Amino acid sequence: MDSMTGDAPRDTPVFADVVIVGGGHGGAACAIALRKIGFEGSILLVGKEAELPYERPPLSKEYLSGEKIFGRILIRQATFWTEQRIDLRLGSRIVSVDPVEHSATTEDGTTIGYGRLVWATGGTPRRLACAGHHLTGVHTVRDRADADRMLAELPDVGTAVVIGGGYIGLEAAAVLRKFGKSVILIEALDRVLARVAGEDLSRFFEAEHRAHGVDVRLGQSVDCILGDDRVTGVRLGDGTVIAADMVIVGIGILPEVAPLIDAGAAGGNGVAVDGVCRTSVPDVYAIGDCALHANRFAGGAAVRVESVQNANDQATVVAKDIVGQPAVYDAVPWFWSNQYDLKLQTVGLSTSYDDTVLRGDPATRKFSVVYLRDGRVIALDCVGAVKDYVQGRKLVEAGAVIDRAILADPDIMLKDMMPLEPPTLS
Repeated sequence: MDSMTGDAPRDTPVFADVVIVGGGHGGAACAIALRKIGFEGSILLVGKEAELPYERPPLSKEYLSGEKIFGRILIRQATFWTEQRIDLRLGSRIVSVDPVEHSATTEDGTTIGYGRLVWATGGTPRRLACAGHHLTGVHTVRDRADADRMLAELPDVGTAVVIGGGYIGLEAAAVLRKFGKSVILIEALDRVLARVAGEDLSRFFEAEHRAHGVDVRLGQSVDCILGDDRVTGVRLGDGTVIAADMVIVGIGILPEVAPLIDAGAAGGNGVAVDGVCRTSVPDVYAIGDCALHANRFAGGAAVRVESVQNANDQATVVAKDIVGQPAVYDAVPWFWSNQYDLKLQTVGLSTSYDDTVLRGDPATRKFSVVYLRDGRVIALDCVGAVKDYVQGRKLVEAGAVIDRAILADPDIMLKDMMPLEPPTLS
């Protein structure tokens, strides 16, 4: 089989010591890590897209805006995979797994045997359930093809409606404004980023987008998408009709795990994994957006962490476990978002916070929000505050307890703050 194009008959049985399903960050990172730590066995990476593995975050940022061409977001160039003896079977989707036979089957009927299987499929975008969701001009942003379709239509777009006030929606809105498009952003809750951030950060980004000309409408549901073959508008739950040439839907993802669940793997909202990312199915691991794991930075709750950091770090843990090196996944989560000229950097998981402390003044466009649970620092959102982001990591790792007045003083460096009691994180 040609490792780059898969020119051999697709129904020919295949075997690899490690089969990695998914060509995103997690899958690519696992293959790379295996070779880096000396694994000499055969590696096959199966990706549903025809593209070489590439970075996903730039799709709603630099790639969509035209700041980066596709070649610049490739994780590695084509020659790397050949030199490292990592076979790529691209444009191929795994539809079933047989844990007894240690094999997986592709959509075209090819059987792929494995010694170890690493599931790194991520997720698929949630779709609107309302009428008109299928119309031409309604987009999600998850892969290169999504972004390319949007870019091809943009010259004919005057007004775009963005549905969802999460990071994908906000980033897409910022890029569309850069192109001079009229943008209306619809969020069902009473603030943007409500599921992932505190009110201080939400109100800041709402104000920023409005200042850049985005019509932000909160507490609004979508009744249906209007149009015949192509979208012409959006009807809201209150009956308001918004004319639109394009609709972008950013309402989260569904983990792509059905073949593993059907094979008997424990899970639901993702595939359940242990501390080294093993599923309940022998010799099968899961990493990245689809891996449901107990995370101490979420208070021990089982979560899926949708980030490049999570995918890369879990990939390294799996690679080490495969070669017999000790490893456990216990990394501090971190994220970032670029909107306009702003860079937001997040460390930790704020989902279970019960208090926040604001450091600095949002009006200066340089501030941090510190999240607390039971008085302990669990996360920080840092806008234009790189030092807070870097230094705050230690506080998150320690679950530090800091006097609120001290924590709120931006003139006191986070690295100089001492916990009021021994650091432990429950």
